[in-house]
Amino acid sequence: MNEFKHRLNLKVRLRNPVFIMQVILAIFTPILAYAGLTAQDLTTWKALIDLITDAVRNPYVLGLCVVSVWNAINDPTTAGLGDSSNALTYKEPKIND
Repeated sequence: MNEFKHRLNLKVRLRNPVFIMQVILAIFTPILAYAGLTAQDLTTWKALIDLITDAVRNPYVLGLCVVSVWNAINDPTTAGLGDSSNALTYKEPKIND
């Protein structure tokens, strides 16, 4: 487990707002789809809390969320499960030139 931690540069990823939104959407999209809802249906905090509570109690929905988050975190441009050795050296998200 410790080896996995060092193979992903999560400190840099968490500084990237696109990555954060990608993970949030990876969690909420399967929950909303399973419940047959859209974001517009969540008009109260109680509705949101109830939706999350129901999702946490449902192993199928949790499985969908785990797979979705895995797809958001995994970098398909590298062999294996972690970031490239170059990406592990970044201190800030790389700015495309």
